Amino acid sequence: MNLFWKKLTGGITPTAKIEKDELELAKAMHRYYEVEKSLELAKYKILFHEVKSPSFVENKNTLRNRKYKDTEEYRAITKFKKLQNTVSLRLYYRVLGSRELKEYEDFKLTPEFENLGDKKKVKASEKLKKLLIFEKSKAYKIYMRYHDSYVAKEYMHLKEVVATSEFKKSNDFWKNEKRWHSTPDYEKEQRFHELENNPDIAFYNKENPERFEKLKSMKLTFNDEFKWNTLDKSRWNYGFHYKNSKLTGNHSFANEKQGNNAGRNISVEHDILRIITKHEKLTAAAWHPEKGFIQKEFKYSSDVLQTADEFRQKGGIFSAKLRCAGKINHAFWLGVDGKLPHINIFHFDGKQIRVGNVTENIVDGVEIKGLNPTNYLIYTLIWNTNELIWMINNIEVYRTTSYIPAESMYLVFNSFIPEKMLGSSGHLEVDWVRVYQN
Repeated sequence: MNLFWKKLTGGITPTAKIEKDELELAKAMHRYYEVEKSLELAKYKILFHEVKSPSFVENKNTLRNRKYKDTEEYRAITKFKKLQNTVSLRLYYRVLGSRELKEYEDFKLTPEFENLGDKKKVKASEKLKKLLIFEKSKAYKIYMRYHDSYVAKEYMHLKEVVATSEFKKSNDFWKNEKRWHSTPDYEKEQRFHELENNPDIAFYNKENPERFEKLKSMKLTFNDEFKWNTLDKSRWNYGFHYKNSKLTGNHSFANEKQGNNAGRNISVEHDILRIITKHEKLTAAAWHPEKGFIQKEFKYSSDVLQTADEFRQKGGIFSAKLRCAGKINHAFWLGVDGKLPHINIFHFDGKQIRVGNVTENIVDGVEIKGLNPTNYLIYTLIWNTNELIWMINNIEVYRTTSYIPAESMYLVFNSFIPEKMLGSSGHLEVDWVRVYQN
């Protein structure tokens, strides 16, 4: 597969952008679900249903738009003041409390009251003259007009009503053109808008949680950002791993030019893992298919790094960001206690990048052209129940349904120089390794 044109035309996403997008997605998902658990969002949702309800909106419109003249309070106070300022009604109440009326009413209860109809007796009595004058006065006529009348009763009723604290409070409320701002509902609405404009809630409302589904379904089971500086502080060990612990792990093969150096060629600098291949003489153990383990003098030194004792997994997503240099074989692969199965997530043979599933005498994989292995790229294996999928950055480069492993596998990084290869110094650099389980 040649990815030159995909790289040239922008079909392959730059590594930095992939990392930036993944980091943004992870941060956004964390923020989204943290906001979802917050008391502020819970309050916002309650207020949302309140302030958006038809009854709330209708009440708000009524309070904002209703004119004072259209209120019962206005009608009551206006009618009361009109009656209060009616001359005849005011005169009625003056008469009602007068000494003259009391004298007249008291006189009406006596037998002498009939004398008011006798002109001679009236003419002869100053008292009767005075009482008769009052009886025929305008004041008394007004008194008779209003006494026990609907108007007087209504006036007294309104007088009592407008004097209550409840009426005064209600009247003041409706007289206030900004009455809406004085209500508890207004405070609710303001709190709602405050929460609505809260950066976290605004983010939550705009976010589409569907884009988190894939990430949410993935559980990070292994992650190394290489913050350590010695192997004993890590989850890695040097050398190959065998089921029989008595077998030598730190060895190379007789048909290779480099001797593996018991972890001495492994380092971490500035959070980057480095396996360094050096042009130097090294005498070390080598496996010979006929002679077994022998001591061999190598022209180069390098190393192997694996997680066999610390981490293994069957299925999932295995990913690493790495680069390499030198006419050397560099590899990121999955292994087991035996020779097979063996999956190359990344293999640079000194000329081209290769990926694939290694089985007995068969490499089920593909050669990748058009990419520079000295640049950081993200190499990923998606191991499903019925298929294996290889990715480089955002591009699927190979897929197979053959030889799916049935056992858990561990992670391995190593650099080596086959005997027929000229070889050189070089290095394999790994920025991070991550493994997920669905």
